[in-house]
Formats: sequence, structure tokens, C-alpha cells
Amino acid sequence: MSVDTPIDTPIDFPFSWRGDQLPPEVEELRATTPVRRVRTIAGDEAWLVSSYELCKQVLEDPRFSLKDTSAPGVPRQYALTIPPEVVNNMGNITGAGLRKAVLKALSPKSPGLEEWLRGYAGELVDGLVREGAPVDLRAGFADPYSAGTHCRILGIPQADAPRLMRSLDIAFMNSACPVAGARLNWDRDIAYMTERLGDPATTGLMAEIGALRDDPDYAHLTDEMLATVGVTMFGAGVISTSGFLTMALVSLIQHPELQKELVADPGRIPAAVDELLRVNLSIGDGLPRLALEDVRLGDVEVRAGELVLVLVEGANFDPAAFPDPHTLDLARANSTAHLSFGGGRHYCPATALARKHAEIGLATLLERMPGLRLAVPIEQLVWRTGFMKRIPERLPTMW
Repeated sequence: MSVDTPIDTPIDFPFSWRGDQLPPEVEELRATTPVRRVRTIAGDEAWLVSSYELCKQVLEDPRFSLKDTSAPGVPRQYALTIPPEVVNNMGNITGAGLRKAVLKALSPKSPGLEEWLRGYAGELVDGLVREGAPVDLRAGFADPYSAGTHCRILGIPQADAPRLMRSLDIAFMNSACPVAGARLNWDRDIAYMTERLGDPATTGLMAEIGALRDDPDYAHLTDEMLATVGVTMFGAGVISTSGFLTMALVSLIQHPELQKELVADPGRIPAAVDELLRVNLSIGDGLPRLALEDVRLGDVEVRAGELVLVLVEGANFDPAAFPDPHTLDLARANSTAHLSFGGGRHYCPATALARKHAEIGLATLLERMPGLRLAVPIEQLVWRTGFMKRIPERLPTMW
């Protein structure tokens, strides 16, 4: 169904799983119907919001709730692959008094973290250079670099990263129906993190959380609740940082002139990261919110109980907010105003870490692999379908 059908006739969403180009429907919807009725993967109806101004309004308005998107009987994007109470995990963490410990662990200024990031990124690239081109930069760099980072933060053995990574292929699926393997993965990973709570070899955030079991002020927290912090931080953190880094590499490969600039002047990489965050298409679906009451959104009256999806790529490519939005402009005055980290109460708490992780990863790759380019035509990249992140299954590259 085309986007020029009547506003109340739902069109299917998401539009495309490809991450190397903005779906053409996005520009048309933003220009004509920035609040548009869509049909989700689950078969339910929702309002898709595609302009920067209205996307920001939804994210900042407390009448649009994230927590309530997991309530029974409400319209859904897709079947839940995690327990409903985990959807509002940062809210649960705050309520349990754990927010300070979590934010401290996520700070890139944590002692020794930047040095560790540089060292591990260097190790991975050394291995790829020894192997020789072509290499798969997703499997060989973005995934292990991101997984290793979160093992370091949580204080769990890096050798356990592959077993935890295996769960993510199911945990972040977009499926119309419940996925049997999701519960098995969840139970297994919770058991693993529960063991880490009592393991004297555990360090980092999981050690801090484990110590709370002896604190009477936290007696109301079960081991499963504490372990949930580790499972969700690993999953959400790894899939987000790896997905962005992989897609940043896709963007750089598509813009060799920018890549040359960064090789010649690595000091511009931090500015490039913000622009790459703005144009990256790694968010494969809309950010969900449930209307708690009737709210006027542009020309549409959204009713209480209706699902609203914030189309981040619509906002980030909105020319009203970012002039000439398809140009990667390292001097863009408002490049940090993108919505790739969300907004409002649920603004991602790991933004500084995500930026530093990407800066160091890109700097290491560009130093050792100048002239980075695809080893296959870009049309041959295979894009994962039915997933919360747009990612290529493999990113074969040479230099």
C-alpha cells in the first residue's frame, strides 16, 4: 500500500530493513502526513511520527509512556521477547536505588576504561591485519569490541561474551508471535548473572550490585532483580554500540572523502561521531510510547491507549531541524541535537560511553586501515530482517 492512501488507512511498518539508504517513504510521510496510521509487525495499529518537532514532543511529554507499552492488552509493535517488567528497566533501577551505581559504571571516565578500550580495539585490529583482507568488520571488530567493553564494565569474564552474545539474536527479534527460545535464553542468562553476584572473582558493576545483598536497605531486592540489571545492560548495551559502530562504518565507506579527512586529521573524529549518530539507520523500528490520555499531536488527536511510534530517522533527516540533512557536515552547529539516544525521561544514560566507544573504535580502525572500503558491491550486503537493529549480517571489507 502506498503512503498516499488516506491517513486513517494503515500502511505496513517498518518500511525497509536496508541500512545503506533512507527508506523513500520517510521523506514523503514527513512532508505530507507526519503523524500517520500504520500497521505493526504484530498486526496492531499505531501512529507513526516522522517530523523532528513532533518526535521530540512525544519523547518529552510524560503523557506518552514507555512502561505502559508492555501492559497486557495494549497494541504492540511485536511480541515481547523479555519479561514485561524489564521494558522500563531504568525506571526499575532508579526505583531500587541502583541508578547511581549504574551511571558511575557507564561513565567513560571510570578509572582505566579509556586505556582499556584503546588496548582492546588495538588487539582486535592487530588480529585482523595479521589475517589480511578481506575481513568481516562486524564479526571481527564491532561485535567483540562491544561485547568486551560491556564485560569489562560489568566485571564478568570476557571469555563468557560469546555465550551471552548468542542470546541477542533472539532477544532483539521483531516477531508477530512469542518466540519460544526467548524465555530459554532469558532464564539461562539470569542464572549466569545470579552466579556472578556471589562469585568472588566478579568485579565492576556486578560486584557492586552483589554487595547490596548484604545491605538491609536492599533486602527487598531479589537475586533475580539484581541479575536483571546485568542481563539487560549487556544486551541493550552491546546491541546498540555494535549496531551503531557497524552502521558508522557503512556510512564512512559510502563517504570516502570524509574518511580521508578523518585519516588526515583524527582530531575531527569526535565531531564525526555525532554526525554519524545523526545519519545512522541502525534503529530498525520506531521508539514506542503509549498515550495515557488524549493528546493533540500535530493535526491528529491521539486517543488514550493508542500506540505511538517515534521514527528516529524521520527526525534526524528532517531539513527543518538539520539543513541539507543528507550531507555529513562535521561543522554542523546542532549535530548533537539528534534523537538517536532517545529523549525525555528515557534519554539513554550511556551516551558519553557510546560516543567514546565509537571514537576510539573508529580512530583505531582508520589509523591501521586507511582506505577502508567494501570487499563486495554494497548491493550484495545481506541485511538482517525482523530485528530491532538494522545491521548487515556481514561487513566484508578491505583496505
